[in-house]
Amino acid sequence: MRRLSLFSFAGLFGFAGLFALMAAVMPNAARAQAGEFEIAQNGHTVGTANFKFTATKDGYDSTSLVKVAMEGLDYSLSKDEQLTSANQLEHAILSATVNAEAVNVVAAPDAAQLLLNISANGKSSTTRLEAHSGAVFMADFDPGALETLLALAVTQNNRDLWAILPKEAGSVEPVQLATYPDQEGTLEGKPVVVHHLVATIAGANTELYSGPDNQLLQAELPQAGFALIRKGFVLKPSARPVIPIGGDEAAPEGPANAAPAN
Repeated sequence: MRRLSLFSFAGLFGFAGLFALMAAVMPNAARAQAGEFEIAQNGHTVGTANFKFTATKDGYDSTSLVKVAMEGLDYSLSKDEQLTSANQLEHAILSATVNAEAVNVVAAPDAAQLLLNISANGKSSTTRLEAHSGAVFMADFDPGALETLLALAVTQNNRDLWAILPKEAGSVEPVQLATYPDQEGTLEGKPVVVHHLVATIAGANTELYSGPDNQLLQAELPQAGFALIRKGFVLKPSARPVIPIGGDEAAPEGPANAAPAN
């Protein structure tokens, strides 16, 4: 297997990802306060991820932890950010390690711009990006970012959504959403309606599955068969059956067969 370097692996944060339409619920009430996820590649578990939101007098404190350990990739991430009550970014600090290479990122609005400081591979850069109220700081495998995006998709009426990608010097990319027919699944053994969307960011598609409370349940990522799957959730039929670490059975792959809804 080809060994993955810091920026060959989607530029550390090159995936983008995913959001939902749930106009029937208020975004702050709809958001799950915490979530635990498995990270799978081609159906085999290769890591874990979690997020937690804590309400403050001005909005939310958001934390995320990610760990992936597999051949060619040893990846860990810790993110702390502050959001307004409208889920808008106020400040984010991220520390990550990719195959023993350290990366540190700080993002914060600065007047009409977004200031992004990135330190990686012994080099530092500062970039000023166009600021957007509907922008989310998106790092690889971070379910907290996707949960925030789900909430913003409601407040923004699925319009003017943007992804802040700390790839190389950093960029802000528009998000395009397409809705697909609902599917079925179980959460903690109970049947649940699953909403299905496809998000396109920087030319890459990611499939998003969310629950009736607008919470992230599963994300099929564009990188090499990776997926985030909430613990206790099973999609029927499974997009990619998860095989525990050490399992030998190969998991089938295949594209989603649903057509976009009108």
